[in-house]
Amino acid sequence: MVSLNEASGSRLTRHQAGIKEWAGLAVLALPTALLGLDVTILYLALPALAADLQPSSTQALWIMDAYGFMIAGFLITMGTLGDRIGRRRLLMIGALAFGVTSVIAAYSTSAAILIAARAVLGVAGATLMPSTLALISNMFGDVRQRALAIGVWATMFALGMALGPVVGGVLLERFWWGSAFLVAVPVVAVLLIAAPTLLPEYRAKRSGRLDLASVALSLAAVLSAVYGVKELAKLGLEPGPVLALVLGALMAVTFVRRQQHLDDPLLDMRLFGSRTFSAALIVLLVGLVGVSGVMLLVTQYLQLVAGLTPLAAGLWMGPPALMMVLAGIVAPLIARRIRPGYVVGAALALSTLGYWLLATVEVNASGVGMAIAGFSLVYLGLGTIAALGTDLVVGAAPAEKAGSASAMSEMVQELGVALGVALLGSLATFVYRAQVSATMADGEAVEVAGVVEDSLWATVSAGERLPAGLLLEAQQAFTAGLNVTATVGGIAILALAVISIVSLRHVGAIGGEAQERSDEKGEPCSLC
Repeated sequence: MVSLNEASGSRLTRHQAGIKEWAGLAVLALPTALLGLDVTILYLALPALAADLQPSSTQALWIMDAYGFMIAGFLITMGTLGDRIGRRRLLMIGALAFGVTSVIAAYSTSAAILIAARAVLGVAGATLMPSTLALISNMFGDVRQRALAIGVWATMFALGMALGPVVGGVLLERFWWGSAFLVAVPVVAVLLIAAPTLLPEYRAKRSGRLDLASVALSLAAVLSAVYGVKELAKLGLEPGPVLALVLGALMAVTFVRRQQHLDDPLLDMRLFGSRTFSAALIVLLVGLVGVSGVMLLVTQYLQLVAGLTPLAAGLWMGPPALMMVLAGIVAPLIARRIRPGYVVGAALALSTLGYWLLATVEVNASGVGMAIAGFSLVYLGLGTIAALGTDLVVGAAPAEKAGSASAMSEMVQELGVALGVALLGSLATFVYRAQVSATMADGEAVEVAGVVEDSLWATVSAGERLPAGLLLEAQQAFTAGLNVTATVGGIAILALAVISIVSLRHVGAIGGEAQERSDEKGEPCSLC
């Protein structure tokens, strides 16, 4: 049995980061915060965007999903590419592409153009995420400093999410929805100026050519799988979704087999021989599925049910994101004394209380406070797994594979977000349509039945065309969808809390003697 750490040298070093490294972390925080900003701004801008571009319900989901799907599809490729051509170089190329495409998205004149722009933004985003995280692993050799730096990195994403609703709310109060995308331009400009001075360049010493066949297989596997899940949740056991899932599975198997026979694979399958690496990825994936599904519904609840303006909704979304910031910083510090698996499990168990609160939200005056309190607890769990889960994944890989490990960490998170929106969003839509269809069955409002059954935002847009009381019934149906979705998510997160404690109990406290011995020896992993 051979471990990657044994083959490549120990990951544990005693190099202490100095002022330049911490300043470099501040630079790396920029694209990380930008990606978080992009997520919440779009959630908040969706109603205004929908009123302007008039997307169908399917197009609206693709506007949300295209970004995450493309990031998930290209992360493995970009993580490995950064290891080979230089992580700082790839970061700067991706940032430039992200800025240019953001301008195109801002001035989109149709839903189709915006979907295409979101897809390109996903490809550009796939270059940013593994590059920033891999550079952190290079800059911070001490395991305690690395864990704290990754915690700060994770909180910067949360800070971007916290600022996103506020910044987006201010912009949407004064400008059109496209202004939300233009926020990326000054951030990209600062990054391009500061990166050459404060960030080190790193590329693997031994790296062969990028295997294009592996790139195509990984992209086909991920996109087919997520598309199949999305359509299966919406249409049921129809031939199209089933074929997509089968194709994704076949492409994944072919990809894995190809990696096993390449001297320089796109993804080194030996990484999965680490129990820590594999368990942490599962925690990140399932955790993000639960959070992302309810996040979309909560932001829509605030505007479409509670009737808040974009700015007010943005301000209300601040406390949950700030809770994630707190968890991302405090969790690595607690994990210096308590095993990370126990910390993650406790945080997830606490977050299930948040899902319970969301499952009891109603259309009344106390609904907003209940929703925000519940979502704050949900984000407490998210901040913990984002910081500790990511550190465990990156720490399980040798330095020259940090790009690939970072890409896997980010891929499962983005895949979790996309799957959460697709699965839980589709579940909420099913509940909504079932309830409003029952209302329409008595023959009332036949002329607006199609609008009401399509979505709540379409119903709100209909305005005065609606008969008295119909809007309230649609809002109650939407809230019922939120309740059911939160219940399902809470059950999954409670199960994940138990899984986290059991599967990560072998990992010692960060920087403790048990972990140091494990890092120095390397976890056993089979030669795939």
